[in-house]
Amino acid sequence: MRFDEVLRDIKTGKFSPLYLLHGEEPYFIDRIEAAIEMEALPEEERVFNQTILYGKDAEPTALLDQLCRYPIMSARQVVVLREAQEMKGLTELASYAENPMPSTIFVICYKHKKFDLRTQLGKAIISKGIVFESKKLYESQLPDWITAYCKEQRRDIEPAAAALLAEYLGADLAKIVNELDKLMLNLPAGSSITTAHVETFVGVSKEYNVFELQRAFALRDRARIARIEYYFAANMRKNPLPNTIASLYNYFSKVYMLYFLSPTSDAELAKTLDLRSDFFIKEYKTAARNYTQQQVEHILHLLHMYDLRVKGINTDTTHTSEEALMRELFFRILNEV
Repeated sequence: MRFDEVLRDIKTGKFSPLYLLHGEEPYFIDRIEAAIEMEALPEEERVFNQTILYGKDAEPTALLDQLCRYPIMSARQVVVLREAQEMKGLTELASYAENPMPSTIFVICYKHKKFDLRTQLGKAIISKGIVFESKKLYESQLPDWITAYCKEQRRDIEPAAAALLAEYLGADLAKIVNELDKLMLNLPAGSSITTAHVETFVGVSKEYNVFELQRAFALRDRARIARIEYYFAANMRKNPLPNTIASLYNYFSKVYMLYFLSPTSDAELAKTLDLRSDFFIKEYKTAARNYTQQQVEHILHLLHMYDLRVKGINTDTTHTSEEALMRELFFRILNEV
């Protein structure tokens, strides 16, 4: 089932005796678990009829006893197994899953990887309950997801602001939601979220961040690169060199791909390059015009080499500071290309 379908059924009181929530993205698993805990029982019934266990501490026999008990002065009980991927003997619950208690809602939260649905337990839950696979979002999906989340909170957000948040925070949905929630608390009700708000309340410097650095390299703007370099050097803890190198490598890898793609619409190019929005495609095209294929190959080689150096691999300069390596890398990109 899809995430919205599972939540809709829960909010309308349509519960299953078994839920297997598994996959790489913990945010959706946490959201469904929280919805079940909130909707399945009134607050006054949770003390006696809601049990939360953790996989590392759970023991199959004791868990089965809990699952099979009757609720106290309630129509149902809720049993949640968090961090189920750490439970030894989890598959021993297969016999229960084949014949679950109708008065028990059993929620298995199996995070950071997929559960093997070919097992006896997996097959039983498919037959008797609900299986939800929580997948990581692609980078290109993040701005739309951020926009949808804001709409859910009755907020509008500028496309550029959503794209900036996605670029700055990455694919950690829990972190994105936390920053958005804090941001919304600081804005008047009903106001639209802008890039200025993101800069002020999330701490993204509009002028001095890795995305502006990418743009400066795309334009071959030496003065702008120098200003960002100076800012990064003074704030290395906030701008660690490995992160900067990874971001630039990802950026120029996509520029490199442009040399081999047939001309098509910006939307199609953005999809092929897995960009978070076609808002950025013009910038990538500019970079492809300002550098030859051979020059981008040399930039990628430099970035790979300095990634090894900053990690102390294949180098005798393990004591060179990140700041010095950064300045040297930027100088070589600007003067060797």
